[in-house]
Amino acid sequence: MKKFNIRKVLNGLTASSSSASPQPGTNQNDVIQETLQSEHFQLCKTVRHGFPYRPSSMAFDPVQKILAIGTQSGAVRLFGRAGVECYCQHDSGAAVIQLQFLVNEGALVSALADDSVHLWNLRQKQPAILHTLKFNRERITFCHLPFQSKWLYIGTEKGNIHIVNVESFTLSGYVIMWNKAIELSSKSHPGPVVHISDNPMDEGKILIGFECGTVVLWDLKCKKADYRYNHDEAIHSVAWHHEGKQFTCSHSDGTLTTWNVRVPAKPTITITPHGKQPKDGKKPEPCKPILKVEYKTTRDGDAFMVMSGGLSYDTGCRRSCLTVIHGKSTAILEMDYPIVDFLTLCETPYPNDFQEPYAVVVLLEKDLVVIDLGQIGYPIFENPYPLSIHESPVTCVEYFADCPPELIPALYSVGSRQNRQGYSKKEWPISGGNWGQGTLSYPEIIITGHADGSIKFWDASAIMLQVLYKLKTAKVFEKALKGGKEEKPSTEIVDEDPFAIQTLSWCPESRVLCVAGVSAHVIIYRFSKQEMTTEVVQLLEVRMQGELNDVDSPDPAGDHPPTPSTPVPPSSSSPTQEGEPPEAQPFTSDDGPRDNVPCLKVRSSPLKQSPGYQVELVIQLVWVSGEPPQQITSLAVNSSYGLVVFGNSSGLVVVDYLQMILLLNMGTSELYSPSDPYQRQPRSPRKTRQPSGALSDNSDGNNASEEKSNKSPTSGDTSPTSSDDEHKQKRFIEMVKSKSRWFSKMVANDFAKMSRKMSSPTEQKTGLDAKDSLFSRSRSSSVTSIERESREAISSFHFSESFPRKTDSNPSPSLWVGTTQGTVLVLSLSLPPTGDQRLQQPVGVSSCGTLVRLKGGILTMAFLDSLGAVLPPSYEPWSEPNAPDEEKEARSRRPASPPPTQEGQDSQYAVVCSEKQAKVVGLPSQSCFFKHNITESSFVLRADVVQMAAGLCLACFCANGHVMTLSLPSLRPLLDVNYLPLTDMRIARTFCFSNLGQALYLTSPTEIQRITYSQETCDNLQEMMGELFTPLETPEAPNRGFFKGLFGGGAQSLDREDLFGETAAGKGSRSLAQHIPGPQGMEGMKGAASGVVGDLARARIALDERGQKLGELEDRTAAMMASADSFSKHAHDMMLKYKDKKWYQL
Repeated sequence: MKKFNIRKVLNGLTASSSSASPQPGTNQNDVIQETLQSEHFQLCKTVRHGFPYRPSSMAFDPVQKILAIGTQSGAVRLFGRAGVECYCQHDSGAAVIQLQFLVNEGALVSALADDSVHLWNLRQKQPAILHTLKFNRERITFCHLPFQSKWLYIGTEKGNIHIVNVESFTLSGYVIMWNKAIELSSKSHPGPVVHISDNPMDEGKILIGFECGTVVLWDLKCKKADYRYNHDEAIHSVAWHHEGKQFTCSHSDGTLTTWNVRVPAKPTITITPHGKQPKDGKKPEPCKPILKVEYKTTRDGDAFMVMSGGLSYDTGCRRSCLTVIHGKSTAILEMDYPIVDFLTLCETPYPNDFQEPYAVVVLLEKDLVVIDLGQIGYPIFENPYPLSIHESPVTCVEYFADCPPELIPALYSVGSRQNRQGYSKKEWPISGGNWGQGTLSYPEIIITGHADGSIKFWDASAIMLQVLYKLKTAKVFEKALKGGKEEKPSTEIVDEDPFAIQTLSWCPESRVLCVAGVSAHVIIYRFSKQEMTTEVVQLLEVRMQGELNDVDSPDPAGDHPPTPSTPVPPSSSSPTQEGEPPEAQPFTSDDGPRDNVPCLKVRSSPLKQSPGYQVELVIQLVWVSGEPPQQITSLAVNSSYGLVVFGNSSGLVVVDYLQMILLLNMGTSELYSPSDPYQRQPRSPRKTRQPSGALSDNSDGNNASEEKSNKSPTSGDTSPTSSDDEHKQKRFIEMVKSKSRWFSKMVANDFAKMSRKMSSPTEQKTGLDAKDSLFSRSRSSSVTSIERESREAISSFHFSESFPRKTDSNPSPSLWVGTTQGTVLVLSLSLPPTGDQRLQQPVGVSSCGTLVRLKGGILTMAFLDSLGAVLPPSYEPWSEPNAPDEEKEARSRRPASPPPTQEGQDSQYAVVCSEKQAKVVGLPSQSCFFKHNITESSFVLRADVVQMAAGLCLACFCANGHVMTLSLPSLRPLLDVNYLPLTDMRIARTFCFSNLGQALYLTSPTEIQRITYSQETCDNLQEMMGELFTPLETPEAPNRGFFKGLFGGGAQSLDREDLFGETAAGKGSRSLAQHIPGPQGMEGMKGAASGVVGDLARARIALDERGQKLGELEDRTAAMMASADSFSKHAHDMMLKYKDKKWYQL
């Protein structure tokens, strides 16, 4: 037996070519001038859309009208008017526990769970941190920044309160210790500080709430507690009445207590808003905690009291509720998700005036709701932000840049009719900021497919996002009757979300949409501006028979465990991993194995179709001999040919959707011609299984069982001339690759497999989120890396007017098919003439064999003409399908114009990219001109041929996080950036490129991150982004009135500098907190502020400094005058004293 040479194995893993290698015959390509260079590329993030994932806190600037939302991952999202958004991220990634605006100052304070406090500068388009203060010995629990104050109160878990100067971000020596605040007779610690606020009428008094139920009114000047208010139940929040004489506390037992400031003995009012009042006068039953309460007064009516929580424990309502009490009326507003926080928006920022509330902003776990308090019934405002991306989980995303200009108005016109009624008629109250002034603008559309079968079209032009139109594909099918008795078992292959969108293909020019769902169904839609009723939905059922030996039967011997692809528990969304063969026992009924039955039932009643996308044809794969159909892995539609093609691990299907007939239903192995060197015979390595733990792999052909007796259970792929050493090396290489890929997938264990753009072994489903695995489009179908090689699935399609055969002299319609094993196969299409003949004569489809073979599964294909310009698939211009017959234009096929041909030269070039490499092949000669090994250690997840402003390139995104671009046709590397340090499954599944250097991915279940790899877009990004801060005058303070001014009433101000400044209070403890300056510092931030905002800010600072110097000069002048007067008086007295005395009397 030969020795196992590990060095050969390592050489096989590491040997690669990092540069494009020209192949023989490249001379004729020298005429193609490549205009793209490395300086045309730069990678940067542009904007983030969607709802902030896992929100934790919220703040609002009532003057600037800007809303800030913090998340548990350390992100801060800022919202102004529609289209004005900004995303910031704390480096630590700690949760944001509280946000505080410096009202009308263009600054924001954030407190994090890692006990750090940050000051953000909002006076620039991309906010940045100016200062950071990191506490070392105490945990931060609450922060409070009074209006128009520069002193920030910070409460801690130990019950102490520290004071920070927000200008210098330094600690004051003034500290309120917990043992000084509570009564000396108290024997227990009061707990963390849960509330701090100053008396609206007296800035020298602050209210401190401790978790245990104790509230202290602290006198800042006297440094002592004026009053202490004790309650048995824990406190969650405190709200002042604007006159400063009363405050209300919310408690953990669902009660609200209202206290008079000067009567600390007991509360004046105690109510349980949602508690049942016993008749015998006893205390009401305890309710759920009231987490927050706000009390807002009005000048002409009753006050508003808004609170969250407090419902009875035995209430039938399980949803979170917001309660609004106005006078004697109480309104309970149910929310779809748990409430994180809420804020009441008021007309005035001054706490000592009548607040006049007009809206309530409610931050939910997965939504943002704004309630109108000024209208009866409290309707909600229509949200202008794109926060509904996650309304149903996103399962697929496609991005189209530089679309036809008339497409967005057409989608908007039909989508505007879908708007729900019942919204408030007032304008959206969060209206701050200004739009950007960018000049780069072209139509961009994002399409998202969702788990409930819905599809949303979004206008993504000019780094904004707005929903255009929503399509519900589930309307085509009958609704399942839940709870009803079914005579037959369900035919669905998924337990949850059977209508989920798997993949889609869209032709923007013809507006034809083709959708594939997880229940192995395909729906073809046409766009119409007219409403119509479809009496019978056209249905085409297809029976995709797998390879002959590819269907397993249960092993009756029972000498080894069953294969690991057993049905998933009901909590999963699919009984089999996607792309995985259904190896469990066949489903049977009383009548025998289920056969020729689709997974979903198409509705039999008439279907009313609104203007927009209307169903043309439904294609369903049926069960075969008790085995469910394989889920669809690839899909393509061509409006010019009237064809739709889809494939899976069983083969491919071509359907003529004009005649609504099946043209081709063929297994993958049958596509190879008999003389094809890459031909694969039908085989099944699972046919003869090995004992548990062994790897099984049989050779091609029918003599597998005979060769098996001569091979060990762990032998590799065999051939007559292969040695045992080579078999082991190949098998070991594949196992190493398999394990490395499996490790990359386990980085994010919240998600299942990679997208259909990924080739990786589908291991046993341990530790993966089964629900999300429903939408992963893996082309693999085996349990081991060796078994993976035995089943070839369809991975990509491309329609083109090209040269299917070497002998062709003119281009003709063709379909190019890519497989998971790296093979590109060609099908020639024979189309009848246009008009009535197209609807009557059949379309011919014939296989032309293999074009080329690459390492890894095929991801994308494209075609270039002889000058290097891309040849897009032909299409049919859109026309109204429901128009009268006399108005319908003749259906005409628009092939690409034939390129000029010269004797002995290729007229086209096919660009093919796989998971490992890219090749450029000349047509019709089928000779390879360029080849580039993209990666060896990783694999490509997504690749697209994109049109840049200066030329064409091939854009790739790898599993190791690298974004790369290659020139065409020479495949020169132009850009290689390690963009993401780790790749999780969601990014891998949703990453997509588009033209003009745009790309996007789903960075969280609720957010889309858009990026650009275009230098031109990066240069114009600052101009395109909106401005958050707008110079505005602060509203005037409320008038004290004549009698209040005469008798000393009204609000009393406090010079906090005299109390907290370094002169009076000394310096704070250096060991308590560490000051960390921002990356640029205050001066750098001032210099970075651009335009009129920066000029006004600097002018304001200069005026303040000049005013301060003038004040100091005035004080010095007054002191000198007083000194001169005193000197004059003393001199006069001296003169009178010695006026009449002689010299000898002195």
